[in-house]
Amino acid sequence: MRAHVQEIVFDCAAPAALVRFWSGLLDGEPVDRRPDWSYVDPPEFVRIAFQRVPEGKAVKNRVHLDLEVADPARAAGEAVPLGAVAVGGLVTDEQGSFQVMRDPEGNEFCFVTG
Repeated sequence: MRAHVQEIVFDCAAPAALVRFWSGLLDGEPVDRRPDWSYVDPPEFVRIAFQRVPEGKAVKNRVHLDLEVADPARAAGEAVPLGAVAVGGLVTDEQGSFQVMRDPEGNEFCFVTG
């Protein structure tokens, strides 16, 4: 069997709000398909969708997105006014740099170089 990724889906409490955050990061237009389902089709990336679920986020994500940027510190500074929160400081090693972030519902992602 060969499969391809159609979309990445985040469980969340507020799909319409979360899609606007992610569309701001990834430069796509937010779409509210239903009150419990929204999505964005970022340029050169797979669709990211957001579905309302009744339970809240309780633990660290088992999967997260790494978003490549030229300058993780600058990207973090631009994401914070959108509702992101930086987790710890910028980390730099022989592979490059990364900044761990959380979206408005606490989902982890990273701005990375390298």
